[in-house]
Amino acid sequence: MRKTFFGFLFGLFFAIGLTFLAGENPWNVFLILAHSAFGSRYDFGQTLFYATPLIFCGLSVAWAFRVGLFNIGAEGQLTLGCLAAAWFGGVPTEWHRGSALAVGMICPLLAGGAWGFVAGWMKARRLAHEVIVTMMLNFVAAALASYVVLNLIPNPATQNPESIPLPPQFLFKHQDPIAQVFPESSVSFALVLAILLAIGSWFVFHKSQLGYRIKMVGMNATAAARAGISVEKTQMIAMTIAGALAGAVAWAEVLGSSGQFRLGFSPDYGFLGIAVALMAQNNPLGILLSGLLLGALHKGAGDLDMETAHITRDFSKVLQAFIVLSVASPGLWSLLRRKFKRHA
Repeated sequence: MRKTFFGFLFGLFFAIGLTFLAGENPWNVFLILAHSAFGSRYDFGQTLFYATPLIFCGLSVAWAFRVGLFNIGAEGQLTLGCLAAAWFGGVPTEWHRGSALAVGMICPLLAGGAWGFVAGWMKARRLAHEVIVTMMLNFVAAALASYVVLNLIPNPATQNPESIPLPPQFLFKHQDPIAQVFPESSVSFALVLAILLAIGSWFVFHKSQLGYRIKMVGMNATAAARAGISVEKTQMIAMTIAGALAGAVAWAEVLGSSGQFRLGFSPDYGFLGIAVALMAQNNPLGILLSGLLLGALHKGAGDLDMETAHITRDFSKVLQAFIVLSVASPGLWSLLRRKFKRHA
């Protein structure tokens, strides 16, 4: 964890230092990022809002990493999860609030889980590489979402590519304690659910038989098979859970905030989830912190367009890239330490 912390600091300050080459004051850029992310209750609420999907996606990637697979498909899985929430909420049916919330929360898990299961099944039964499969499934999910939103459940009140708004019974807002603490922001009770899922994932990883089987398969699939563990079944279970966790982004985006599906709503949450998991070294509790940090960078970078002359909000991608490279390169740190000792 010490290497992770120092890697984060190195990547953050090195990237901010590069703004000097663009004619900006690095210290001023840092203050803008910090103030925009934490300067007010609204700002902090928006930071938590951006952190919530990142936590879900980070957990999704961590479950796949744990079993030895690389889930590039969280973006497609969250797309299907959000689409399922918008689809079932848009069906013209009289919903009671309890049943509406239950359907709204379960459907995204089933849709995302089914998308993850497809990748897990193809890996386990057909030996297809999960990186290629999940990457291609992202494009399929995007095309499917476009067709459904534009042709089956379009919003007749606007020309924007979005679904019909959900009935109020499906939304968290009216009885949401988190939204009451941050009344002006988009953060919702989904943040609490993300924290609970992170704690639950840690418990499964370290205190359950399923977690032990997943760890064994991830460390050495051949040894796990000789010990009587079904490698195929374990891989499919892990990928299904990974997909369901990515689908839970619908709790934050659809049920907790917009109340509908909007094409292009995700700023690549699924791919940023890889960075979140790498920064936390696949520790579900660490994912809470790394998700918050990347959420703060995403929120803070939003003010760079207005507060600086030469830096835009796209600079957040540069920050994330340097941070991930720094955190995910423990071998580089060891090499530098050995060279430093050699010349000392």
